[in-house]
Amino acid sequence: MKHPILSNRVRLIVWWLVWLFLALGQSLLFYFAYGSFIQISLVDSLVSLLIYSGIALSLWYPFRFFNAGITRHTTLISNLVLSGALSVTLWILITKFVMTIALPEQNNYQDYWDKTFPYRVGTGVFIYGLIILTYYLFVSLSNLSEKNAKEAKLETLVKEIELKMLRSQINPHFLFNSLNSISSLTITDPEKARDMVVKLSEFMRYALSRKDEQPVSLQSELDNLLLYLDIEKVRFGEKLTTEENIEKECLDMKIPVLLLQPLYENAVKHGVYESTEKVRIMTRAKIIDGFIEIIISNNYDPAPSLKRGTGTGLLNVSRRLELFYGNKASLKTSKENGIYSVTLYIPI
Repeated sequence: MKHPILSNRVRLIVWWLVWLFLALGQSLLFYFAYGSFIQISLVDSLVSLLIYSGIALSLWYPFRFFNAGITRHTTLISNLVLSGALSVTLWILITKFVMTIALPEQNNYQDYWDKTFPYRVGTGVFIYGLIILTYYLFVSLSNLSEKNAKEAKLETLVKEIELKMLRSQINPHFLFNSLNSISSLTITDPEKARDMVVKLSEFMRYALSRKDEQPVSLQSELDNLLLYLDIEKVRFGEKLTTEENIEKECLDMKIPVLLLQPLYENAVKHGVYESTEKVRIMTRAKIIDGFIEIIISNNYDPAPSLKRGTGTGLLNVSRRLELFYGNKASLKTSKENGIYSVTLYIPI
């Protein structure tokens, strides 16, 4: 740890102001104790406290040494008491030497010194205690700051780990289904199988290349999702159609990478896969009151399905929004007139 006073300009200014205040207080104390010669009292206090302030600054280094390791309380107290005795003694001797040279013609200074000596010792001990308490305060503040920094770093790390875990749940089902489709197509339609392999490799390259959680543009995300939908179109053919209505100013807005993919996967799984009719997946995006509103909707078969989803995709998206934006972002779903919609509100 650096010197808490010398390493901070504001603290250094406050430090000298405090010592000036102490010097004025000591001059009044010594003046009333001696009874006259306010000039001598003022000069003596200013010089003596200037000397003590230098000693106080240097006390930081033995203080840090005494508190550096695991030390018994009795040993620590003994070291601090010995350090205080040496500091006060050194301060008194240097002050007497300097003042004797500064006021050689003041015959009454020795009398002034003798009468104020007990107050001087008491002041020195009192100020030494304040110095030690101040240094302990700086150490406590530094430790608290380091603890808060470590906790913030740990919280960030936990968030990153959780985000990566959430992202790791995105691709498996889609990947397995795609590989199964490719396996079937290699026999029935090798050309489609090759086309599907190329698009799958491009999609996975995008997903795997985003190792961190830095946001990407909506344009980049939509371009990648077109690959995903193209792959699904190879599987389902004309049964799956898509439509987009994206306002131009939305395309450069940033969103978490692969945030929307689980929503499209849900639309395919619960819309296309479970319906006997054609299914249209529609994507709309516009800016409303400082938010990007993204709506992904699809028609679905209202007949009850034997297969029920676990809701993992929606939970993952909701949790990632919470980790990224706190309570500023939101997700809501709705079913109306055979249309299932997921609406995201993401702050700009």
